Amino acid sequence: MTKIAVLVYIEKMLDIKFIREHAGEVRIAITNKGINLNLDELLAADIERSAAMRAIEDLNESKNKLNADMKSAKTDDERKTIIAKGKEVKEKLADLEPKFKNADAKFMELMIKVPTVPSPDTPLGKSDADNVDIYHWGEPKKFDFKPKDHIELGTSLDILDFEKGTKVGGFRGYYVKNDGVLLQMGIMMYALNKMIEKGYHPMIPPTLVKSFVLFGSGYFKGMEYDPEIDEIYQVATGDKESTGEASKDKKFLVGTAEPSLLAYYSDDVLKEEDLPVKVCGYSQCYRSEIGSYSKDVKGMYRVHEFMKVEQVVIAPADIDGMNKLQDEMTGISGEMHEELGLPYRRLQICTGDMSAGKYRAFDLEAWLPGMNRWAETGSASSFADWQSRRLNVKYIDKNGERKYAYMLNNTALPSPRVFIAILENYQRADGKIDVPEVLQKYVGKKVIG
Repeated sequence: MTKIAVLVYIEKMLDIKFIREHAGEVRIAITNKGINLNLDELLAADIERSAAMRAIEDLNESKNKLNADMKSAKTDDERKTIIAKGKEVKEKLADLEPKFKNADAKFMELMIKVPTVPSPDTPLGKSDADNVDIYHWGEPKKFDFKPKDHIELGTSLDILDFEKGTKVGGFRGYYVKNDGVLLQMGIMMYALNKMIEKGYHPMIPPTLVKSFVLFGSGYFKGMEYDPEIDEIYQVATGDKESTGEASKDKKFLVGTAEPSLLAYYSDDVLKEEDLPVKVCGYSQCYRSEIGSYSKDVKGMYRVHEFMKVEQVVIAPADIDGMNKLQDEMTGISGEMHEELGLPYRRLQICTGDMSAGKYRAFDLEAWLPGMNRWAETGSASSFADWQSRRLNVKYIDKNGERKYAYMLNNTALPSPRVFIAILENYQRADGKIDVPEVLQKYVGKKVIG
């Protein structure tokens, strides 16, 4: 059994009691989140595997008793009787074990699809069209000229090169050049310093990770990587262990620092007095965008690789406390948009636009005048214990009881869309770009031109 299967078997099995006791709520969550799962089939699979497991345990108990009886047997007739019974037990085990293995595999396949029941304030809806606009800051800037988009601005200022990017990197490839590099790195340094100022411990995590990291954080839709639906890059080149032997682990590139940051605590048992743990990660991010191959094909709005600062929190198992932390996290992202002078709105994500594990979710979107649209520049999600069960992250509470931690994540700032927003919102009639005041110390100038 793989490490992934072991983790699911040990940790996720413990959820079946909750599922049985709250079957009605789980059914509603399955329907509202649009998940392809028959709950009755799961419950029946659990009964089947549990019955097989108990039968195997009983047979093993009989086997142990027969072994003990054999040691104390005094006559050949007694030994022959015990051997006959042992053969019968062995045959029954040989028949039952494959049945249990199949029943367990079916149970596992269904179990990993079970969603978190979303928060009571999560809007009902079928797609992102049903997300609810709950907050606005700033007014879209009025220009006395027709605003250009980031493609035209970046090309004319020689800070972006899409033609060479496509030649070298392929579809969605791009180069950031000259003052554009200072602006992009300035955005990252500003976000990183803001997070440290807010009490988050900085990390530069691995971007090349093992399967359990992505399964545990929910970036695989199933138990294993599926290139048809998972927007993840798998690295084809084989790896070697420290012994020099070929590694059996598959490796993948992360789409955000979140999985690596969460997996840092996998199999750990934390102390409640040390919670919440607040970390932020700077990383390169890689996304295959297989579900968006025909969308936003020009410019750097939707690309395969970019930089981002991510914030992650590991908290005690308390819903109210988790909600407050999530509001704090989105508040920090909002504060950065305001200091950058970028008009933005906050959306609460509806049930149909949430992944299976999410309890409550929000997006931040900045206004892009050149593209004449709102653009997602942040996403905040709370998962309760859905991720911590998969990654086996626990803490000891004040009563000495071990509990699964609650996990949250949020985009501090991503490089490409905030970069776009600054170019388009701060453009001048002469084609130059005013640098937001909070970024000037990183860029080293007030105007790019």
